[in-house]
Amino acid sequence: MAYVFLAIYIVCLVFISWYSSKRVKTIDDFFLGNRNIGPWASAFAYATTYFSAVIFIGYAGNIGWNFGLAAVLIGIGNALVGNYAAWKVLAKRTRSMTRKLNVSTMPDFFEKRYQSRSLKIAAAVVIFVFLTPYCASVYQGLSYLFEMAFGIPFIYCILGMAVLTGVYLLMGGYLATVLSDMFQGVIMLFGVVVMVALVLGHSAVGGLAEGVRRLSEIDPALTSLTGGANWFALLSLIVLTSLGPWGLPQMIHKFYAVKDERSIKSATRLSTAFCLLIGGGAYLSGVFGRLFLNNRLPVDPITGAGSVDMIMPQAISLALPAALIGLIVILVLSASMSTLSSLVLVSSSAISMDLVKGALRPNMENRSVMRLMRVLCVLFIAVSVVIATNKVNAIVTLMSFSWGTLAGSFLAPYLYGLYWKGATKAGAWAGVVSGVAVTAGLALFTTLGAPSIGMISMLAGVVIVPVVSLLTPKLSVAHLDRVFGPEEAPEETAAAAETA
Repeated sequence: MAYVFLAIYIVCLVFISWYSSKRVKTIDDFFLGNRNIGPWASAFAYATTYFSAVIFIGYAGNIGWNFGLAAVLIGIGNALVGNYAAWKVLAKRTRSMTRKLNVSTMPDFFEKRYQSRSLKIAAAVVIFVFLTPYCASVYQGLSYLFEMAFGIPFIYCILGMAVLTGVYLLMGGYLATVLSDMFQGVIMLFGVVVMVALVLGHSAVGGLAEGVRRLSEIDPALTSLTGGANWFALLSLIVLTSLGPWGLPQMIHKFYAVKDERSIKSATRLSTAFCLLIGGGAYLSGVFGRLFLNNRLPVDPITGAGSVDMIMPQAISLALPAALIGLIVILVLSASMSTLSSLVLVSSSAISMDLVKGALRPNMENRSVMRLMRVLCVLFIAVSVVIATNKVNAIVTLMSFSWGTLAGSFLAPYLYGLYWKGATKAGAWAGVVSGVAVTAGLALFTTLGAPSIGMISMLAGVVIVPVVSLLTPKLSVAHLDRVFGPEEAPEETAAAAETA
């Protein structure tokens, strides 16, 4: 039955790819869906990109094991801050300002907002470098589950996913990604409901109340909502995974393509409800991993060491009947493919659109840019596969360092750039540099965990950008009036930017 679910899923993705390829004519179609994405598609695109195998395999199992019931707070934070607040604060302003400045990527926004081509190049490099390990963590997480469900060796699982990602992304671009996100989002919703029901109903748990009681017998701290002695680590995870998406290029990218303000209002509600169910359900299932595994950490058959990344695959194999394991595998595959396609698309655009066309070959034809973007998609997938197959780090560590560095570098320059006229070029530069420097410094010279490092990196940027901006020369009044003034036609804005 698992193979039947998988076959149906692959056929549907191939059909979506073919359908989308017939409608992709320009680079704007390929990268932004012609900025004409409605509320349902926008909501599913944002929410499914938010969650991947990292949450279902790495985060749910790892955090549920270490924090118990408090892990559910992360899912709630993701829904309220990472989704609802993000849509409320960022979506409308992002859509308006990016259209006004005629930009389609975060590095391009930095160049036009802060009048700095070098900042654009630096941002593009940071995106390509640090999205790669995040992509690898997604491959790694899903491969653990595939290996458990199908008995397919880890390496073949990763290669199969890489090929599938490449096929539907290269054919249909962002339109294929959005359509597949809606298809995959429905699978995720149904799959999470089934998974939570079967986990709670299993004899190892005995229902929610009984499961909590059994956890308390193992360790009373597992039923505390404060995180106990690990409260700082819990806080770090909540902040990193809830506020971090505000500065992640692959998340902000969704706001560029929303059709209109009415769509934003509907998408806000839809995305929040989706994430509350998916995030809450995933973490709640992970909380009870100890009960399925008799409080013993599972062993990775390849390394021979205890592995928190194996908690959810083994718990799922025990909690679900064989016929439904395939459904859960497709659930995690759906979450992962939507995330992977967004990561690959944003990373390839950072090099092709922002670095090559934006700095090295400004007269490059759009057709050539789109061709280069497709080549870079393949390259990015290949590098991510190499990292994933070497099992460089635990899934949570890979993902946390990537999120922490990217959000630490971009959150403050982007947020202040949208709302504050006083943000300067030097302030934005300080924010980008501090994100990389703080993350690297804390990783090398302290024993802090990756989530704590990511949180500190983000908060450092929030302080550094305004401080440096207040001490450095302001941008011209004419430029700021153009950036924050009424929306103009893209052609007029582009011409004005060239003369600035």
